Amino acid sequence: MDKQNVQMNDPHPGTQLPGPPGYTGYPGTQAGYPVPPAGYSGAGPVGFPVPYQPVTSQPGAPAGVPWMPAPSPPLNCPPGLEYLTQIDQLLIHQQIELLEVLTGFETCNKYEIKNSLGQRIYFAAEDTDCCTRNCCGPSRPFTMRILDNTGREVITLERPLRCTSCCFPCCLQEIEIQAPPGVPVGYVTQTWHPCLPKFTLQNERREDVLRLTGPCIVCSCCADVDFEIKSLDDRYVVGKISKQWTGLVRELFTDVDNFGIQFPLDLDVKMKAVMLGACFLIDFMFFEMTRNEQRAGVW
Repeated sequence: MDKQNVQMNDPHPGTQLPGPPGYTGYPGTQAGYPVPPAGYSGAGPVGFPVPYQPVTSQPGAPAGVPWMPAPSPPLNCPPGLEYLTQIDQLLIHQQIELLEVLTGFETCNKYEIKNSLGQRIYFAAEDTDCCTRNCCGPSRPFTMRILDNTGREVITLERPLRCTSCCFPCCLQEIEIQAPPGVPVGYVTQTWHPCLPKFTLQNERREDVLRLTGPCIVCSCCADVDFEIKSLDDRYVVGKISKQWTGLVRELFTDVDNFGIQFPLDLDVKMKAVMLGACFLIDFMFFEMTRNEQRAGVW
């Protein structure tokens, strides 16, 4: 793994991003966190083992990458999100699927989610059927299951099938973030705009919390593509989601992408999870197009 994919640019870990005058940080975790649904055992998707002791690698994940030690869970923190309380950056590295590279046949996406030290925090796996992946392409609805180091599913992302054309301001893109599975903690909804990719980050009550705005042209040669996370009045930038340049060969011949997320250290862990969901939605909307489709578009 290239060093540039393990360490993001400034701000360095531990530094806080600027906020409005008098900014003292986002409110902590909210009291009265709902109890997980009856029968919830934290089980992962079919095919993923659920051991009861910590493991050093996840099914389908590269071996030899250390896991981040689990911190003590704060009061009222959703189970599994305690890892997010101690970090202000996330690195998302999509895994290369050899079958997809050789044949162009779309397979389930898999991702490693790391901290700025390169320690693995979560492992994410797409859960869709073959027909949906290859017929609907990047517009496909999906369930993304995010597992911790014990194989327990701690976050579930649900993306419904929605309209992808900016000419129709109805049925716009949306993703629901659940932590634990079955308990919504937030939503990311697309805001219609003729030129810019815009989104609203909402809490579990669908109240607007933050804005997310990308560039007019969501591609760049030899440079990162940044989506800024702003206050509701668009006056202050409090973080960003960056699609990182991975090198000419990988960009040309695969649809594998690397992302980085920066946010305030004291941001509510639920909103950090919502930002993670926003990153996956951005990936599928703007960067998941296969290289065969891109070459066909060029010609």
